[in-house]
Amino acid sequence: MESQTNELHHPLLQTVQDCTTSHSATAHGGSADLERVLSDTELPLVRRLTAASSIELNLLYKLAAPAVMVYLINNSMSMSTRIFSGQLGNMELAAASLGNQGIQLFAYGLMLGMGSAVETLCGQAFGAQKYDMLGVYFQRSAIVLLVTAIPVTMIYIFSKPILLLLGQSPSMASYAALFVYGLIPQVFAYAINFPIQKFLQAQSIVSPSAYISAGTLVVHLILSWIIVYKLGLGLLGASLTLSLSWWIIVGGQFGYILSSDRCKATWTGFNSKAFGGLWEFVRLSSGSAVMLCLETWYFQILVLIAGLLENPELSLDALSVCMSVNGLLFMISVGFNAAASVRVGNELGAGNPKAAAFSVLTVTTVSFLIALVEAMIVLSVRDVISYAFTGGETVANAVSDLCPLLAITITLNGIQPVLSGVAVGCGWQTYVAYVNVGCYYVVGIPLGFLLGFHFNLGVKGIWSGMIGGTGIQTLILLWSTFRTDWNKEVEKTKKRMDKWEANKENVEAMKAAGQSQYPD
Repeated sequence: MESQTNELHHPLLQTVQDCTTSHSATAHGGSADLERVLSDTELPLVRRLTAASSIELNLLYKLAAPAVMVYLINNSMSMSTRIFSGQLGNMELAAASLGNQGIQLFAYGLMLGMGSAVETLCGQAFGAQKYDMLGVYFQRSAIVLLVTAIPVTMIYIFSKPILLLLGQSPSMASYAALFVYGLIPQVFAYAINFPIQKFLQAQSIVSPSAYISAGTLVVHLILSWIIVYKLGLGLLGASLTLSLSWWIIVGGQFGYILSSDRCKATWTGFNSKAFGGLWEFVRLSSGSAVMLCLETWYFQILVLIAGLLENPELSLDALSVCMSVNGLLFMISVGFNAAASVRVGNELGAGNPKAAAFSVLTVTTVSFLIALVEAMIVLSVRDVISYAFTGGETVANAVSDLCPLLAITITLNGIQPVLSGVAVGCGWQTYVAYVNVGCYYVVGIPLGFLLGFHFNLGVKGIWSGMIGGTGIQTLILLWSTFRTDWNKEVEKTKKRMDKWEANKENVEAMKAAGQSQYPD
C-alpha cells in the first residue's frame, strides 16, 4: 500500500500535471520534464508512457494547431486572388492559375526550402539555450534568400518567353506574364518571411503568426475588391495586392519580434556576424531547397502527364478536384511537419535523446491517425465531393473513381511530411534530397508512365505509379528515422553548436584587437 501511495504522489507525475494544466509552462520546462519522465525507470512503464504522452501532446498541440492555421490562411490568400481574377473572365482565371501554379509555386517551393536551413539551426540552438545564435541565423538566412531572389526575379521578368517556349498561346502567355510581373515584390517578401517564420517557430512562438496572417487575409480581401474592381487595375492589380499582403505579414511579424519580450534574448539587433559562414549556410539551404522542390514538383508533373492522355479534359477536371482536396488537407500535414521539426530540433539542442525519439513517435502517430480519418471521410463522400467544385455527373463519376487513390495519397501524407520535418530538425536535408530523386524521379514517374500509357490505365495508372514512388520514399524515411541513434544525433548537434561558439569567441577576440574582418 505504501509503494502504491508513493507511486501516486510521484514528483514526476506532479510535474506532468503542472505542465499540462499551466499555460505558463515553457517549452524548455516541458522538454526537460519529458526527458526526466522517460529516464525514470522507477516509474512503471505504462505510467511513464502516459505521463510522457501528456507532456508531448500538450507541446505538440500548441505548435501544430497555429502552424496549420498559418499555412491554410496563406494558401487562402493565393486562392482568393485567383477567384478575384476569375471574375474578370475565363482568360484572366486561366492566366492567374498558370502564373500561380507554373511560376509562383516554383519560387515558393525554392524559397521555403532554403528557409528550412534556419529551421534546423535555430531549433537546435534554442534547445541548447544559445539564444543569441537565433538572431544571427535568422539574418544570415535572410541574406542568402535575398540574394537568391535576384535570379528568381529574372524568371518572373522573362516569364512570357518561357511560357511561349513551353507551348502556351501568345495571348495566354501575355496575360499570365502580366499577372506574374505583379508578383515580383512577393519574391522578396518570401526572402524575409520564411526566415522570420522559422525563427519564431524554433522558439515555439506560432500563434502570433497565425493572428497576423488572419488579419492580413481580411485586409487582402478588402484591398483586392477595391483595387481589382473599383480602381479597375485588373490582373496586375490582383497580383500586386497579393504581393502587398505578403509584405504586411512580414512587417507584422518583424514588428512582433522587435516589441515582444519573448524575443528579447534571441533578437539583439542587426549583427555583422550574419555575413560570416555564408557558404556553409548556402550548402544546407540548397539541400533543403532541393528536398522540398522535388516534393512540390512531383505532383505538378502528374498534372502535366495527365494532359497527354487521349481524353485530357475529363482527366484534368477530375484530377484538379482531387488535387484541390489533397492540397487543402496537405496543409494539416505541413503544420505537423513544422511541429516535428521544432520539437526534434529543440530536444537535440537540449541534449535530450529520449525526448527527441519520443517526439518523433508521437507526432508521426498523431498525424497518421488524423490522415486515416481524413481518408475515410473522403471515401464516404466520394460520389458527391466534386459538386463542391463543378457540376456534371461525368466529372463526378470520374472523381469518384479516383477517390481510392486520393485516400491512399492522403494517408501517406500523414507520415511522409512529418518525417521530412524530422529530417529538417536533424539537418538531414541533403540525404532526403537524394532519397526523393531516386523514389520520385527514378521509380515513381517512369512507373506512372508505364502503367498509364503502356498498360492503358490512364490517369489511374499514372497516379498509381507515382503513389508507388511516394510509398517507397516513406518506407525509406521510416527505416532511416526509427533506426537512428539519437545519442549520436545529440553529439552531432553539440558539435555544430560548439563550432559556432568557437567562431563567436574568435569574432569577439578580433573585435577586442581592433580587427575589422570576421571569420567564416
